[in-house]
Amino acid sequence: MFYRSVKYIYFLISLTNYMSIQLQRLELKAKLFRGFGDATRLSILESLRHGEKSSSQLVKEINQSQPNVSNHLACLLDCGLVKNRRQGRNIFYSLRNKKIANMLEETDSILAEIANGIYACVNYKEEVFHRKRNQYEGKG
Repeated sequence: MFYRSVKYIYFLISLTNYMSIQLQRLELKAKLFRGFGDATRLSILESLRHGEKSSSQLVKEINQSQPNVSNHLACLLDCGLVKNRRQGRNIFYSLRNKKIANMLEETDSILAEIANGIYACVNYKEEVFHRKRNQYEGKG
């Protein structure tokens, strides 16, 4: 009887450890998606998807202030989504991993199929989606 109790306790401990690891993986995945969850960071990532750019190029391309872009670039650097290199006085940024570009591309494919449901979702701010809808439809 004692052996069965000990075995059961070990089973519960290993189950708890497994669930803890799974929760940690999910939390890490959620953290990754938060990197994509801000419109400015997503704009930077989308821009870098097409190649390396300086911060001044990013400022012009995504129409945001230099301090705002710099803050978001710092966040993306800290989180490992982008990398940088110095060339003279300029710093150039690029995606750290080709899979990030692939993920952004796959997101476009997913959105093409489920965009109406996303537009209709009441859990997100309307103004953000109207702006994004116009971008996807080529209206702005």
